[in-house]
Amino acid sequence: MRTLKNLEMHELIGLSCEVVESTNPLQVGIAGNVVDETKNTIVIESENGYKMIQKKGAVFRFRIGDGYRDVFGDRIAYRPHERTKKVMWRRRKW
Repeated sequence: MRTLKNLEMHELIGLSCEVVESTNPLQVGIAGNVVDETKNTIVIESENGYKMIQKKGAVFRFRIGDGYRDVFGDRIAYRPHERTKKVMWRRRKW
């Protein structure tokens, strides 16, 4: 089950998302639902169409229920099916 605490380990597609910070200032403020994800990008369906955002250098705000969590794109810059293993491994090292 996806929660705010374990968000980095789960699938992001279908979540409500907003770009809070980015190396590209034109991308800040883009909001909508995540429709696709690759190793380096997240595709958000916004009011103005589909927007492809680089993960590295960006901070995303994901909403689950009434809460939200800011996630650094560098921490989720893996393929979706590999991210679960890598994040779990990183947590054990801490």
